[in-house]
Amino acid sequence: MHFLKSWFFLALAIAFAIHFVPGIVPVGGTIAGPVFAALALALINATIKPIMKALSLPLTILTLGIFSLIVNAIALELASYLALSVFSAGIAITSFGAAFWGALFISICTAILDAVLG
Repeated sequence: MHFLKSWFFLALAIAFAIHFVPGIVPVGGTIAGPVFAALALALINATIKPIMKALSLPLTILTLGIFSLIVNAIALELASYLALSVFSAGIAITSFGAAFWGALFISICTAILDAVLG
């Protein structure tokens, strides 16, 4: 049940990011795009992101945590690519700047949704 709640919050945050962050557009529909992108991002966060965080730990310490935002943006780019390749639906990201601001926006929205509704 926790996975479904997290997936719903992530899909909702991605839908908000599509609306508010320029450079992130849905592919495959306004509902299917965020849902499949959230599934892909959840898989990336569970499998690849811990490895990326461990490998980037020295840079994260050196930049006082700012580099973790770059890792989040890369994870969002990977999730976008995975969703579009596997499901033919998800989100298309036009630039790394859009991925950076989108990842920051999604992180903040997910934290707020989890605090308020979780």
